[in-house]
Amino acid sequence: MEMTELKIKEMIINRYGSLKKFCEVIDMPWTTLDSILKRGVANSNISNVMKITRELGVDTESLASGTIIDAYPKTPSIPTIAAHKDGENFTPEELDKIEEYKKLLIAARPKD
Repeated sequence: MEMTELKIKEMIINRYGSLKKFCEVIDMPWTTLDSILKRGVANSNISNVMKITRELGVDTESLASGTIIDAYPKTPSIPTIAAHKDGENFTPEELDKIEEYKKLLIAARPKD
């Protein structure tokens, strides 16, 4: 078993408790997963590899090259604009004015 496959096995056991439980979740025979881990991801059927990577949240392409990368990297939080509408719908132009007003208020804050 190569280092990549050992890391995948460790991820599975840490998250699911056992390889068998993981196989139940991804609907894959245990013997198939065992074979993938022993023979190597690169020598396996792509459909089976994709089942594994989707469930673990690992990038399939990077895994093929022996690297484990998060397929869904955390994105920075996006600020939201809060406006109480009281049942009214704002036009895009009105939303732009709200955004401009917000910037004006921020600019008027006392400087430390």
